[in-house]
Amino acid sequence: MRILLVEDDPSLAASAVDGLRAQGFDVDHVGTGAAALEAAAAPDLPDVVLLDLGLPDIDGQEVCRRIRSTSDLPVIVVSARGDEADRVIALELGADDYLTKPYGMRELAARIRAVMRRAAAPAPAAQPAPAAAAAVQEIGRLAIDRRTQRVHVDGEEVSLTAKEFDVLAYLAEDPGAVRRRTEILEHVWDGHWYGATKTVDAHVAAIRKKLGDPAWVEAVRGVGFRLGSP
Repeated sequence: MRILLVEDDPSLAASAVDGLRAQGFDVDHVGTGAAALEAAAAPDLPDVVLLDLGLPDIDGQEVCRRIRSTSDLPVIVVSARGDEADRVIALELGADDYLTKPYGMRELAARIRAVMRRAAAPAPAAQPAPAAAAAVQEIGRLAIDRRTQRVHVDGEEVSLTAKEFDVLAYLAEDPGAVRRRTEILEHVWDGHWYGATKTVDAHVAAIRKKLGDPAWVEAVRGVGFRLGSP
């Protein structure tokens, strides 16, 4: 498995390269966003991009956006920025995972393998859907079309990422029922998740923002989330 490490700090890059190679990965290192975009567009693509956000020429979030606009190449953001807003933006832009520095090399390796398993998993065989399941589900002002993966509020389409749609659709299977974070992870991420459950919170924050009202997804303290109807 070949990793593209995008990191502008030489000492951090050297440590990460040594650690990843010790875990059995091949590693290429670049220190700028421009070099990362060039490598991501080359014929011999890496298997995974490890992307720092604080790059000297192009912000890492913009690098992530440009990669995702042209490719399904897995991207794991590895950054010292630990604020929820940074995690939400990166996930909205299409990052597959987000790991905050400092991190353990075994955890990073596990995250890489988990992302690769998800990327390599075959799509499930299409099954004929019953008429009721194929219909648009309406919850108050919210409409969810699972067949087309489209969401509307008051007739206006809301643009969600694939994972955000999956989280919302799962909560909508039983509106008002509380779903634990671990249940959401197991259903949406197929159990292949080795990080903190806070990734669910980041996706929920993005969904609330896009739907225009935090009351659409209510937090149940110490438990999880449920779909509301403001």
